[in-house]
Amino acid sequence: MEKKFKIRKDDTVEVIAGKDKGKRGTIVRVLRDKDRVLVSGVNIVKKAMKKRSQQDRGGIVEIEAPLHVSNVMIVCKKCGPTRIGYKIDGDKKTRVCRKCGEAL
Repeated sequence: MEKKFKIRKDDTVEVIAGKDKGKRGTIVRVLRDKDRVLVSGVNIVKKAMKKRSQQDRGGIVEIEAPLHVSNVMIVCKKCGPTRIGYKIDGDKKTRVCRKCGEAL
């Protein structure tokens, strides 16, 4: 069964736990089966890559590793890191900030 996350691609998030605590970035990819998200510029790890073609260089490269979804929190423009609530207007369901009520 597909898991439902309140966080989506292109959301601005802040890391709330781990080695990159306090860093902000946008979500590049959501890995629903593993409960993880890929955030741009956060959780950079070094990985040994094999040379695949003439143009592709091998060696040690730095890539972004996935973070657990519980270690990131969405950022509201007004109040900073916050939780997400929902507001239903007729047949529309919109995500809102729990602190100030602004649409996210």
